[in-house]
Amino acid sequence: MLTIGAVVLRVQDLDRMVAFWSAALDLVPRESDDDGWVSLQSRTGDGPNLSFDRKPSGYDLPPRFHLDLYADDREAELSRLDALGATVVPLEHRGPVDWTLLELRRR
Repeated sequence: MLTIGAVVLRVQDLDRMVAFWSAALDLVPRESDDDGWVSLQSRTGDGPNLSFDRKPSGYDLPPRFHLDLYADDREAELSRLDALGATVVPLEHRGPVDWTLLELRRR
């Protein structure tokens, strides 16, 4: 039997991504000796880790890899994630959708 141990994202700005996703999903870092790698886990240690690997990669929109997040109060979560540095990506060309695409604001 297989289980998901971690979802790994290759990122350029490791510190920024770790700060955002830690706050967004209430995750905490696991101990690591590698300064180019961070794994986040739930406070209880349950579920898969969300890990980040500092490697160069191209910018594509929408990204080839993304997380689908579900919320009981979508508008409240959009406001909270906006305050953490996310921004809504306009999707007028896609027609009606029942989801919102977000990305971290560029600096």
